[in-house]
Amino acid sequence: TGIDNQTSCDSYTWIDGNTYTISNNTATHTLQTTNGCDSIITLSLTINQNESSQENISTCNNYSWNGTTYSISGNYIDTLQTSIGCDSIVTLVLTINNGTSSQENITACNNYSWNGTTYSTSGIYVDTSLNSSGCSQIDTLDLTILNSTSSVTNEVACDSLSWNGLNYLASGTYTYITTNSV
Repeated sequence: TGIDNQTSCDSYTWIDGNTYTISNNTATHTLQTTNGCDSIITLSLTINQNESSQENISTCNNYSWNGTTYSISGNYIDTLQTSIGCDSIVTLVLTINNGTSSQENITACNNYSWNGTTYSTSGIYVDTSLNSSGCSQIDTLDLTILNSTSSVTNEVACDSLSWNGLNYLASGTYTYITTNSV
């Protein structure tokens, strides 16, 4: 008689031709010795199960996992070894949300209000916030400020004065607003 000690992951096919998927210490098999006597072997089998797990990740732009950087949503599988030598199959369910950006080219007179701030000089302005998926939203404003001009004209006239298409009959200070060359 003898004992065949075996350890395996998930399943084990023994000399009797049977595949075992759970631990077993009662299976026996009879062999013939060289002199024709029976030799009974008892299986002492420990079955360790492979492990599997899933990670659900939602992130912005890219994600590094087990030494690889992913920038596209999808399911990714990696097989690792457990401490007892069985496979540990890990599935990454990855959702990649991308950052967004926009650019506005604006020409305005005197000043311009954008994203809560009023600008009075030309320039390129950047505003960073979060978009609806929680990733960066980078807005760029290319602003050209054109300034108003003014002039004062002093006129002296008898009875009436025609100025910018209007007739004035009384003395006073009058303002005329029009669009300048810019």
